[in-house]
Amino acid sequence: MRGTRLRNSLAVKVIFSTVLLSLILFSLVGSALYSKLSDGILNVKLDSSIAETRSAVFNAQYRFSFVGKPNNDVIASIVKDLVANSATISATVNGREVALLRSSPLTKEKVDYQSTSNLVSPSVIPEELRSRVRKSLGTEWAPTTIKYVNGNRIPGLAVGQTITIPTVGRYEMYLIFSLVSQNATLDLLRTYLLITGVFLLFMIGLLTWLVVRQVVKPVQEAARIAERFTTGDFNQRMRVESNDEIARLGTSFNEMASSLQSQIHRLENLSLVQQRFVSDVSHELRTPLTTLRMASDVVHSARGTFDTSIARSAELLAAQLDRFERLLEDLLEVSRFDAGVAVLEIVKFDISELIERCIADLSLVAQERGVDIECNSTGYLVLIEADSRRVERILRNLINNAIEYAGAKPVQIKLVESQGTIAVGVRDHGVGLEAESAFRVFDRFWRADPSRARVRGGTGLGLSIALEDARLHNGELEAWGRPGEGAHFVLTLPKQAGQSIDGRLIRLQPIDYYSTGD
Repeated sequence: MRGTRLRNSLAVKVIFSTVLLSLILFSLVGSALYSKLSDGILNVKLDSSIAETRSAVFNAQYRFSFVGKPNNDVIASIVKDLVANSATISATVNGREVALLRSSPLTKEKVDYQSTSNLVSPSVIPEELRSRVRKSLGTEWAPTTIKYVNGNRIPGLAVGQTITIPTVGRYEMYLIFSLVSQNATLDLLRTYLLITGVFLLFMIGLLTWLVVRQVVKPVQEAARIAERFTTGDFNQRMRVESNDEIARLGTSFNEMASSLQSQIHRLENLSLVQQRFVSDVSHELRTPLTTLRMASDVVHSARGTFDTSIARSAELLAAQLDRFERLLEDLLEVSRFDAGVAVLEIVKFDISELIERCIADLSLVAQERGVDIECNSTGYLVLIEADSRRVERILRNLINNAIEYAGAKPVQIKLVESQGTIAVGVRDHGVGLEAESAFRVFDRFWRADPSRARVRGGTGLGLSIALEDARLHNGELEAWGRPGEGAHFVLTLPKQAGQSIDGRLIRLQPIDYYSTGD
C-alpha cells in the first residue's frame, strides 16, 4: 500500500525525474571533463618524454661520434655509461628505464651491445613501435607495460629513435617512462568527480524536495479535503497564508467548497420538503380515498340498475380508484424509504414457488398479449430468508414489465443459486431500451415512453421501489437493454437478508445478444 502511494506521488515523480536528468547530465559533463583532463595530463607527459628522449639520443650520438679510436672496450664502456646515466634506479614512480636494442641480426664479427637498465625485459618494446623506429629518422612512441624480472608490472610510455654505433651499425635507443604518477592522478581525479557528482545529486534532490514540497503540500491538502467532501464533510477548508499562486488556488478552492456546500444544503432542504410533502399528501389522501372507495363500491354494486352510460361511468370510477390506490400505496412506500423506516419481515420461503405463482397470476395478461413465458425454476426448491411480500413485488414488477414490452415475443425467466446467493433474470425480446435509459430506468417517475405508460396506467415508481426493496435486502437490481433487442433485468439477493452477495451469478448482458450483437 505504501509502495503504491509512493509510485503515485507527484513529489516522488518530480524528484526522481530531476535526479535522473541530473545524473545523465553529470555523467555526460563528467565524462567529457575527465576525458579532456586525462588527455591533457598524458599529452604533457608525452611531450616531456619525447623531449627527454631526443636529448638523451643526441648526447649518446655525440659521445659515439667523437670516439678517437673506437674499439670494443671503449664502445662497451660508453654503452654502459649511457644505460646507467639515462636511467634511474627504478621507474615505478617518476623515473625512466633505458633499452638499447640492435636493429639488424648479429654477425660473428660484431659484438652485441644490446642492454636494458634494471633488468627490464626487451619485450616491453612493442614490435609495432620498433618497426616504426627503424623506418623513421625521427622519434616514435607507443604505450607499453614495463616488466621487471621480479614480476612487477607498471604502465609506461616507450619513446625511441635510431642511433649509430661506430664499427657496429644502427641500434635503437628507447627511453621507457613510468605512467604510475599520471594514472594515480587520474584515479584521484575520477574519485573526486564521482564524490562531487554524488554530493551534487544529493543536494539537487534535497533542494528539489524542498521546492516541490512547498508546491505539492497545498495540492495534497486539497486532495485530502476533497476526499472528506466525498464522505459528506463539507466544513473542511484549505489554509491560506500568503498571496502567491498557490494561495489564490486555495482561496478559489475554499470559495468553490462554500458554494458547493450551500448548493447541497439547498438541495437537501428541497429534498426534505419534497419528501415531507409526499408523505403528508399520501397520508392525508388516505381518509378521503377510503370514503371515495366506499361510495364507489356502493355505486359499482348497483350499476346494473343504471343506464348504460352511468353504469360505464361507475366501472371507470372503480378502475381509476384502483389505480389511485396503487399510486397512493407506492407514494407511501417511497415515503417510508425516504424516512428510513422501511423494515423487512423475514420469513423462510421457496423463491422458485414464488416465481411460479407470479407467472400464474400474470398468465392471463400474457395470453392477452400473445406472450409465452419460459421459466427454468420448475422443480427446484430454493429456500431463502427474506421479506416475501417485497420479493414478490419485485418479481411481479419485472415480469409484468417484460410482458408489456415483449411485443408478442417470448419472455425467459432464469433462476440461479450459489451457496449464499440467488439471482433471477427476466429477459424479453421486445422494443428494448436505449443504453442510456438503462441507467435511468430506476429513477422515480421516469418513463422510457411516457405516452405508452399513461395508456397502461403506469406511475413510474414500480422499478424505483423494486430497486429499494432489493437494496433493503442488501441485494442489487440491474438493467440492460438495446433498441429492438429487448431488455434484461437481473435481481441478485443473498439467501439470508442482510448478508453479502457472492457476486453476479447471471451475466447482465445476455448471451444471446453476444451471438448477434456487438
